[in-house]
Amino acid sequence: MRIGIDGRKIPRAAEYGPLRTLDHAVELGMDGVFFRTILDTTPNLDPGVLSEVRTHADELGLYLEAGLGKVNPYATPEAPELRRLGDGDIVLGFRRMIEAAASIDVTELWISTANAKPYPGRFATDRFRTDASWVDQLEATRKFLAKLGPIARDHGVHLNLETHEEITTFEVLRLIEATGDDVVGVVFDTANVLMRGEHPVRAAERIAPFVRQTHFKDAYVELVHGGALHESRACGEGLIDYNAILALLKPHRPDLNITFENDQPRSEAQRLYGLAAGTVEPHLIQLFDADWLAGHPDLTRDEYAEYIALVRDYTERIASGEIEGWRERRARPFEYDESVQWIRTATAHIEDAFERVGIERSEHVPA
Repeated sequence: MRIGIDGRKIPRAAEYGPLRTLDHAVELGMDGVFFRTILDTTPNLDPGVLSEVRTHADELGLYLEAGLGKVNPYATPEAPELRRLGDGDIVLGFRRMIEAAASIDVTELWISTANAKPYPGRFATDRFRTDASWVDQLEATRKFLAKLGPIARDHGVHLNLETHEEITTFEVLRLIEATGDDVVGVVFDTANVLMRGEHPVRAAERIAPFVRQTHFKDAYVELVHGGALHESRACGEGLIDYNAILALLKPHRPDLNITFENDQPRSEAQRLYGLAAGTVEPHLIQLFDADWLAGHPDLTRDEYAEYIALVRDYTERIASGEIEGWRERRARPFEYDESVQWIRTATAHIEDAFERVGIERSEHVPA
């Protein structure tokens, strides 16, 4: 397995652009780059730029992955570039992105169902929209994937659904079954599943056969009045058991790329998302709210109990001072140096997990 980095959140990504970002990834000890969408390499799908990115990645010995965008028709209006790429035809826009990615042999492509929102509690995700039920959104997503399926097959690519904040692994698996696992796989975001009340190891057990891309990050989850607070942490600083998860993933895809979705410098996040640093508190998972519970019909009592036990133990470690609380963390600077340290901490932890599980790290080899 190789260890790489998210091409949008790696520090200085916007400043450096795609080619310098590849160099930067090597400088940080990474084996590859996963650009969130193919548009992050060239917004207009310029064939010359695409070829340059592919050639430079090969010269550096880096793996190259990318993505497309949101495939939930209720969410796609938030990304007008997708329709613009198709001159008003969003299916054509996706076709053009798939063709562009396939032209440079990028065949594992991230997709997702919605965007996180800066609202409290359950309204932070589209799962609890009041204008369109989640059932309707999932059905619309299924229908859209059915349109993209033949295009993906024709070009030999996989469309990989992220275990994003709003969707459960159970629902991801049903979408794979409906569309076909020859065309739809999983981007396993290890921390996001906790936002849906899923135990990370139980989630990995369910989706392991279908995981083709990853977003590895850890999670801080603290029990509080009304539920639990959730925010991302570097691998090894949260409550996720990466030894167990990697042991589950290894038999199905021993050549899987492990991509970190690191915390980016706060000033860069502010420019990208328009949110002032430190103004957004950790996400509140409303674990004990009746509407929240009713909105998770697949979650079993046993897994919910195991989840609560995991979070309770971690909360006790926070209370004892073993784990830094979120307020203390937010009070400290988090810019370039801190983001780089996040990457180094995560790398050391995953390398240690590799050794424990018997996985060899296949490092980049320049051409």
